[in-house]
Amino acid sequence: MDAVSLPCRVRELGRQPYEPVWRAMQRFTDARGEDTADEIWLVEHEPVFTLGQAGKPEHVLAAGDIPVVHVDRGGQVTYHGPGQIVAYPLFDLKRMKVGVREYVCRIEQAIIDTMAEWNIQAQRREGAPGVYVAGAKVAALGIRVRRGCTFHGLAFNIAMDLEPFHRINPCGYQGLQVVSLADLGGPSGMATVKPVLLASLAEQFGLQLHAESGLPDLSLAA
Repeated sequence: MDAVSLPCRVRELGRQPYEPVWRAMQRFTDARGEDTADEIWLVEHEPVFTLGQAGKPEHVLAAGDIPVVHVDRGGQVTYHGPGQIVAYPLFDLKRMKVGVREYVCRIEQAIIDTMAEWNIQAQRREGAPGVYVAGAKVAALGIRVRRGCTFHGLAFNIAMDLEPFHRINPCGYQGLQVVSLADLGGPSGMATVKPVLLASLAEQFGLQLHAESGLPDLSLAA
């Protein structure tokens, strides 16, 4: 990791439907240049299933009243909903001198370190990106890299209704157990976890974080 801290804006978007934020991420990534500062967007999504580029529709068992959106990230199907922190790191990996595999490992480590704050021992799993506790998945990763720049990101279950995960094969694995931080004895408040997660991400990537309001010259309604 470089000793020099890279500036990074943090944008708290609150609770939002999925697709407008996804489209805003795409526009930000397409428009950024060599001098564009990195950003992390934090959001809590309305209920939605997202299916990655190579995602198999048969992994959606019974979507019911929850919409299914086909998106341009890696991975299979996952669920986003209230009580889950979704963090979108919009990083220039070329500038960071970080490869894609290392990027994924550092994201996982940031989540593992966050959970250690509450004495919860979490692990990564070879060949199955994400973070697990005793075999149950507590955080999912799905990323996209375009021209060396990342979008999409991580979904960290804090205190949420896990029933929708029974309507899918999470991340393409039949019978995969899913768990929330609160179920493991951690806090249930999003506001308690977010600063710890952000500090862990900042440490992993050598970032100097700055809070910003709203989106960067982009409209969520566009």
